[in-house]
Amino acid sequence: MNKRDAGLLVAGVTFALDQVSKMALLYGAGFIHMPPGAGISVLPFFNLVMLWNPGISLGLFPASSVEGTVFLATFQMIAVGVLGWWLWSAHKAPVAIGLGMVIGGALGNLIDRLVYGKVADFIQLHAFGYSFYVFNVADAAITFGVVALLYDALMKPEVAPRQPDHGQEE
Repeated sequence: MNKRDAGLLVAGVTFALDQVSKMALLYGAGFIHMPPGAGISVLPFFNLVMLWNPGISLGLFPASSVEGTVFLATFQMIAVGVLGWWLWSAHKAPVAIGLGMVIGGALGNLIDRLVYGKVADFIQLHAFGYSFYVFNVADAAITFGVVALLYDALMKPEVAPRQPDHGQEE
């Protein structure tokens, strides 16, 4: 499997996991159904809390109008296109996998924005008296994907493989 295909596979798996997890919480899957505002304590550091996020990750830039929602959805579509173009030319596995995670997560949140006008968030981590932002599988994938891209950029930036010279001089 080439790196591009691996990135596309990661994007597809990320998207599927995100959508399945959201559908399970929003509409039930035989074992759980959470209306907005509901919460379940799962572990001492982990809760399921169903919230609607009108903005982007961590509640930044909330879109409180139809125009704001259209702007954010358009921005997400452009970002997915640019990242897809980058993935198409990726030559290293960490870059392809990181891009796949970001693309899959962005598409998962884009679907929510297009269908509901906001994004379903439900994972809440808390420890030592601090409660982190509520997020979803897509947000986690985007975060880990960006970390993979930063790691690659800081350690050994991606460069296109050199073409053979074939003995021609300029």
